[in-house]
Amino acid sequence: MRKKKKSLTEVSALGQYIPMSVHKARRVIDQIRGRSYKETLMILELMPYRACYPILKILYSAAANAKHNKGFEKEDLLVWKAEVNKGPTRKKLKPRARGRSYLLKKPTCHISVVLKDISYYEAYQTLYTREKYLPSNFRLKSSGAIWDKK
Repeated sequence: MRKKKKSLTEVSALGQYIPMSVHKARRVIDQIRGRSYKETLMILELMPYRACYPILKILYSAAANAKHNKGFEKEDLLVWKAEVNKGPTRKKLKPRARGRSYLLKKPTCHISVVLKDISYYEAYQTLYTREKYLPSNFRLKSSGAIWDKK
């Protein structure tokens, strides 16, 4: 398997073996994908589903990773990727009448959240929009690794 290349602007958190159905968790995850961190917190705190609490804990963990490990501000974070995958199914036996037993299947899921810092993109866009206001003989052209005058 090939390892994923670490991005400079992405931070992730993973919750494994969460005792919940994949469909119930995906119902909540689909609502928060692509939103800002603050907006996502408000949505998760007000939604009436049981899946919101573990997703909220994973989101808090990803934001703490961003603040501690990379020094990002929480206001600049965006929920870039959020996915729910199926985990192993726990099987239990429930005793029934006349010495019989029924199998109970308890589903689990793995939830991963990737946050992206958008302040770098905003800084790049301001630099790019400033380029058209520069004099005509001074244009930023890429000659490989460094930017130089034309």
